[in-house]
Amino acid sequence: MKMQAYLFMGISTFFGLAAALYIYWSYQDTGAIEWTGTTALVISVGFGWMIGYWLWQSARHSEHHHGLPAEERLDGEIAENAGEYGFFSPHSWWPLFVAMAVAFTAVGVAIGWWMVFIGFLAIMLTSLGWVFEYYRKEFQH
Repeated sequence: MKMQAYLFMGISTFFGLAAALYIYWSYQDTGAIEWTGTTALVISVGFGWMIGYWLWQSARHSEHHHGLPAEERLDGEIAENAGEYGFFSPHSWWPLFVAMAVAFTAVGVAIGWWMVFIGFLAIMLTSLGWVFEYYRKEFQH
């Protein structure tokens, strides 16, 4: 995970340098800072460093308790990472309904706020359906 952390932090640092150049050039060209691009670049720096720092701290914590993972060691084998990664539903329709509810909400921002409120309700209901999918009927665990 340390390599992913370094990648996020490196790309975020690049965005920070790009933001500084963007601020300088926009000020030189127009005499004022162009706030839309500047804000987007600064936020991307913050988000990238936030994810990178979390990955870095997680790697430090994991190495302290479990040692270096196989992908970080020179003698690591591919088979060491074998195993179960989790359960993925092969037949679920709920992700489609959640995505349609999110799309309805996003369109509601452009059309009317009444759609946003209906969309939030639809997102909550479809998310609950997705979370509790395996608590009912034939798929109950």
